[in-house]
Amino acid sequence: MTQNEKVLATFQTRVRQMILQFKELKKENADLYAMVEEQEQQIKQLKAELAQKDTEYRSLQMASMMKITDGDLQSAKDHVAKLIRDINKCIALVSDEK
Repeated sequence: MTQNEKVLATFQTRVRQMILQFKELKKENADLYAMVEEQEQQIKQLKAELAQKDTEYRSLQMASMMKITDGDLQSAKDHVAKLIRDINKCIALVSDEK
């Protein structure tokens, strides 16, 4: 083999190695892009889930506030009824004295 043939063989070997490395890097790049896309989809899904859970939480919070208000309302009604009974007793006592 002459010097030129050796250089040419070395050059061909290096070009083949570069082509193989390029193909490997191209496949790795495609895999990484697929992984990024998958992660973005997962993030999108988790954001949607978070928004739904936030809405559910706010609804639950509002229902809880309504429940407390209903309880307070019943308590207020009971208190007013007691006051009315007391007033009626007072009226009855005043009426009996006359």
